[in-house]
Amino acid sequence: VQLVESGGGLVQPGGSLRLSCAASGFTFSSYAMSWYRQAPGKERELVAGISSAGGSTNYADSVKGRFTISRDNAKNTVYLQMNSLKPEDTAVYSCNARYSGWRDYEYWGQGTQVTVSS
Repeated sequence: VQLVESGGGLVQPGGSLRLSCAASGFTFSSYAMSWYRQAPGKERELVAGISSAGGSTNYADSVKGRFTISRDNAKNTVYLQMNSLKPEDTAVYSCNARYSGWRDYEYWGQGTQVTVSS
């Protein structure tokens, strides 16, 4: 099982980034996917989530209206489009896959750094 994030980097305030998380080794279309972030000295927080078929999404209040989560089940990839970035968005962003059924499964990516600074 692998979750590989990409697309992080350094961006100025007000800028945009698109994160990708490529999945392999499991049935991607059966898993709900989420993006989490963790800033230095802070706890990890949920940024956005999307259901297995993509019909339902949820966002942290701090990113509503600025971030959009989406997925392409044909490509086994989940995305996070981040617009109007702020310095407080600086963190390591990780993707998470979760299946809840007769048995629960959960996988994490290694994370990608996003730094918002002028």
